[in-house]
Amino acid sequence: MSFENIVFQVDQGIATITFNRPKALNALNQALLAELSQALDAIAADESVRVLILTGAGEKAFVAGADIGELATFSALQAKNFSKAGHAIIAKLQELPIAVIAAVNGFALGGGSEIALACDFIYAADTAKFGLPEITLGLIPGFGGTQRLPRLIGANRAKELIFTGKMISAAEAAQIGLANKVVPAAALMEEALKTARDIAAKGRVSLRAVKQAINQGLNVDLVSGCNIEVDAFALALASPDAKEGTAAFLEKRKAVFKGSLKD
Repeated sequence: MSFENIVFQVDQGIATITFNRPKALNALNQALLAELSQALDAIAADESVRVLILTGAGEKAFVAGADIGELATFSALQAKNFSKAGHAIIAKLQELPIAVIAAVNGFALGGGSEIALACDFIYAADTAKFGLPEITLGLIPGFGGTQRLPRLIGANRAKELIFTGKMISAAEAAQIGLANKVVPAAALMEEALKTARDIAAKGRVSLRAVKQAINQGLNVDLVSGCNIEVDAFALALASPDAKEGTAAFLEKRKAVFKGSLKD
C-alpha cells in the first residue's frame, strides 16, 4: 500500500503511521486524511497488528493543524463536510480494537492535538508543543477538541486552553494530564516502541475488552459502567487467551497469547 502524505509500516505486530508533509509541518489536508483513513482500515483488517504508533516526519511537528490554505477556500457547507469527515476518521482511530500511542515529536496544534486526544495515551518529546489555537483564526476546534479535551483534563482547564488558543509545553501537558510521559526528543520513538512491545505481548482479546470497557464506561454512569465491565470480563475469560494465561500462571511459565478477535 503506497501513500504520498503518510508513511505506513508494520513490524512484528506494531504498526506505525508517520504524518509525512514536513514542509507543511504535517498539516492536515483532505488528501492526508483520506490516506489516514485507508491505513486505519488496513490496520483494523490485519489480525497481526496489536499496537499502533502515530508520529510526525521531521523534527518540528507531529501535526501542526489543518492546512489553512485549503481551509480558507471552504464554504460553510464544505467546512461542515470537512469537519464531519475529520470526526469520522478520528472516531475510526479511537475505535480501533488495539492500543494506540501518540508519539508527539513537535507541534501538535489544532487537528494535531485532536488526533493525539483520540489515541489511548500520549508520549511527548521534551520539545513538543500542544494547543487548540483555532480561536485566534476566528474558528473553533472542528475535529473533536471541544469534547475530548474536557473529558481528559477537565472542563475548566480545557476552556482556558481553547478560549485563549495558547500553546503549552510538553512539561505542562504532562502536569495537567494531557501527556503521560515526556522524554528527550531523540529517545521518543524508542520509548514508544518499548511500551508498544510490552503491550503487543499481551492478549489481543483482553486488550480489546479492556479498551472497550474503559471507553464505553466514560460515557455512562458508574453502575452502567460496571455492568459493561462484567460483560467484558466474562467474554475475556471465555477466550483462548484467558485459557493460555491462566494455564501459564499455574504451570509457572510465560504465557504466549495467540488469540484472535474472531475467537
